[in-house]
Amino acid sequence: MLLQNNNYTVVTEFFLLGFQVDQDLRILLFSLLLCVNCCTLFGNLLIITLVSTSRTLHTPMYFFISQLSIMDILLTTDITPFMLYILLKNGASITFIDCMIQLYFFCVLEIFECLLLTVMSYDRYVAICNPLHYTSIMTNEYCVKLVVFCWLTVFFIVVIDTSTILMLKFCRTNIIDHFFCDIVPLIKIACSGTQFVELEVSVLGPAVLLIPITIIIVSYVNIIVTILRIPSNISRQKAFSTCSSHLIVVSIFYWTMFCVYLVPKKGQSSTISKVLSLFYTVFTPFINPMIYSLRNKDIMKAVRETFLLNYILR
Repeated sequence: MLLQNNNYTVVTEFFLLGFQVDQDLRILLFSLLLCVNCCTLFGNLLIITLVSTSRTLHTPMYFFISQLSIMDILLTTDITPFMLYILLKNGASITFIDCMIQLYFFCVLEIFECLLLTVMSYDRYVAICNPLHYTSIMTNEYCVKLVVFCWLTVFFIVVIDTSTILMLKFCRTNIIDHFFCDIVPLIKIACSGTQFVELEVSVLGPAVLLIPITIIIVSYVNIIVTILRIPSNISRQKAFSTCSSHLIVVSIFYWTMFCVYLVPKKGQSSTISKVLSLFYTVFTPFINPMIYSLRNKDIMKAVRETFLLNYILR
């Protein structure tokens, strides 16, 4: 909706285009994403339940995995329901306030995942490079403090980020060529004050991505060096297996984030940008529980024990 105010038009709501495709493809895409959403919620809730109920999973690594599952559920809840509505309607309106709320929680959750994946790499570093002191370093209290620190850091960063977005004026058009309220599409349609926001995004964005990935790379370089020094092949394989799931998740997450936010947009169509955005907003939360469960013997064992216990109780 556009309102006239002091000889210029003020945007009070945005119209999200979503995926502008024919009806048959929209129905197919809606069905696929609805199925993915249900599986995402089930898979992540299963991991949270197993970690909280199974004593064998009461370790720092699984505590962080459960935090990642909580984040995935929140991200899916923030993005997917309205995206499915947009697909059904072939585009839909969202109020300015609701758009800003969606943007805020999206930024919070994505930056939190960056920091949490960094903390998880530190956990693997201590476990492999300093195993004798692992239990004394990675205590329950310390793990909780790390997660709380991540949340507080994220809220501080995002408050600064969204406050500058709120200062933008939208007066030319209210059409966003995307399926959710993201920073880049919003900057494109703003009619004033974009220079400062673009500078902030160009400085803060790479810092949020590059600093954590640098810490992760340094951690895994030390991990690999330590593993290669292990004389036993079986011990080496076991050490690699504890890191492989995390490395896969990190690779998928950062590959899509780099493509969307750091790679130059020249020559990149809006459709490609939307597809890449789907990876880290919809498919990454869907893939994460499968990676951590299907590739993890402890979680699969906990699943079997849980279902067996339920069967016996019946």
